Amino acid sequence: QVQLVESGGGLVQPGGSLRLSCAASGFTFEFSRMGWYRQTPGKERELVAHILGSGLGLNYVDSVKGRFSISRDNAKRTVYLQMTSLKPEDTAVYYCHLVGTDYWGQGTQVTVSS
Repeated sequence: QVQLVESGGGLVQPGGSLRLSCAASGFTFEFSRMGWYRQTPGKERELVAHILGSGLGLNYVDSVKGRFSISRDNAKRTVYLQMTSLKPEDTAVYYCHLVGTDYWGQGTQVTVSS
């Protein structure tokens, strides 16, 4: 069955960096579009970034452009989200998503605070 397992979240000071990882199994990863989303209490889950199976076709929400970078390693069946210059407003639970399906990871908390 499809499994998406995120890791790498935590507490970081403003201006710091984190790298999230999502290990995938149970589907043809190299042909699948993957995405990172985030959600804060009382708000809808929002897209952060998407990446095609080829590693091309990158797409980012405006608020993270120039600071976040999505990438993937198809051999490791893993998608990454490198986050730099983090701001308090980036605080959220971050989810990995198999785009076009109902499959989501369990989420990993990212807290940006001094």
